[in-house]
Amino acid sequence: MKTSESTHSRVQETNGRTPEDLKTPTDLTRSGVEAIAAALRELLADAFTLYVKTKNFHWHMSGSHFRDYHLLLDEHGEQIFSMTDVIAERARKIGGTTIRSIGDIARHQQLKDNDEEFVSPKDMLAELCADNQSLTRSLRAKHKICEEQNDVATTSLIEVWIDETERRTWFLSETIRNY
Repeated sequence: MKTSESTHSRVQETNGRTPEDLKTPTDLTRSGVEAIAAALRELLADAFTLYVKTKNFHWHMSGSHFRDYHLLLDEHGEQIFSMTDVIAERARKIGGTTIRSIGDIARHQQLKDNDEEFVSPKDMLAELCADNQSLTRSLRAKHKICEEQNDVATTSLIEVWIDETERRTWFLSETIRNY
């Protein structure tokens, strides 16, 4: 199938809908929506990355503190995952778009994956602590973008996520203290 035929087929499959159909009325400027949506795409990609890494370490935890660490990471994973729908829906509420696939996550993520066969419990917790600190810095930068666009709803959500992320960082740093 040629490119033009392929594009035509996709348009037919979506009943003639175009990206314009995804825009939602808002008093934010178009450039503001684009900047905020881009920031939220990065945030969503990082939330999924951190969620998967947290669950990876949760599933592969071992050692004398297994139960405590396993439960801690399960709690952290649930908290991180709960952010994802809110982030994506916020982008859509203002007329932006969000990530669409695992490949899209990979293109937008700032946090690094960990595919190692074995990671010690201490290294798992230290890596998650560093990732949560990095996420806090990213959240502060995204807060500034939203604040500059006068998007008080997104800045409010980000403030809560900063607090939650700082709490995870605190718990992880205390857990590895004097390890």
